[in-house]
Amino acid sequence: MAIPDIRQYEIPGNSTLIKNKTDWQINPHNAVLLIHDMQQYFVNIYPQNSSPIVPVIEHIQKLKYTAKNNDIPVIYTAQPANQTIKNRALLTDFWGAGPGEENIAIIDALSPDDDDIQYTKWRYSAFKRTPLLDYMRDNNKDQLIICGIYGHIGILSTALDAFMYDIKPFVIGNAIADFTAEDHQYTLNYIANRCGHVKPLKKAIKEISENGALPVNQPALSLESMQKDIADILLIAQNDVEMDENLTYLGLDSIRAMTLMEKWRSQGIQLKFSALAQTVTLRQWWEIFQENLNKQLPAEDAIG
Repeated sequence: MAIPDIRQYEIPGNSTLIKNKTDWQINPHNAVLLIHDMQQYFVNIYPQNSSPIVPVIEHIQKLKYTAKNNDIPVIYTAQPANQTIKNRALLTDFWGAGPGEENIAIIDALSPDDDDIQYTKWRYSAFKRTPLLDYMRDNNKDQLIICGIYGHIGILSTALDAFMYDIKPFVIGNAIADFTAEDHQYTLNYIANRCGHVKPLKKAIKEISENGALPVNQPALSLESMQKDIADILLIAQNDVEMDENLTYLGLDSIRAMTLMEKWRSQGIQLKFSALAQTVTLRQWWEIFQENLNKQLPAEDAIG
């Protein structure tokens, strides 16, 4: 009833990623990144110094870096410890009692940031008994980028559910791991031909970076336009938003700040919401934006 021992296998590269039925491209303005079940309990099953888990962790790190720098929300799933018989239900018949307190945390190499979201996960699909669907609908997101473990179980179930909810699932073929190479390839074949789109990491990074660029006819973000946007959302005069005024004193709360961030990212801003949340004046926000204008992605090595 336990998870079987997993042996070393090489994750598929470009040559083995099958042909997709769709021509979907990732649009970072519409996307959410899901890091699926990368808990110590599940990762420990793999040989720790070899493929697939070592390159998969590295690839997820690069994918998350790219997502964060293009303002794609990052969501983690994690099973809870010491599940009751009622909550565990039929999973017990297949996999036993599940994780305990000592190994439920997300692995250190992929530890969530303060502005990331983590959902408690009860079943194979990340949509089952979680707020994921409501979050995506409330934030007008219709693309789900999926990475993590295990391919033919939770990742496949999540991709299929996303498709059923009219959300485009993008599975990053060399940023997932499975029980065997055969299971891994089965997952990619099924998703590409039945419910989603499979991409190698290098192509996903390219699409996110290019499609996240400022549209040609979209006015660039400026200090004056930021000041006006803040004034508009607070229903005050633009001149009342002084450079060194504490914006919280003017009535700016986290909900309004998130609304502003959503608007500004379509105008070229690419930084974490947490960076703005730690500052309180228009001058500080503008300085943070300028500092991040020339921020580069990490070098892309041979990632398949």
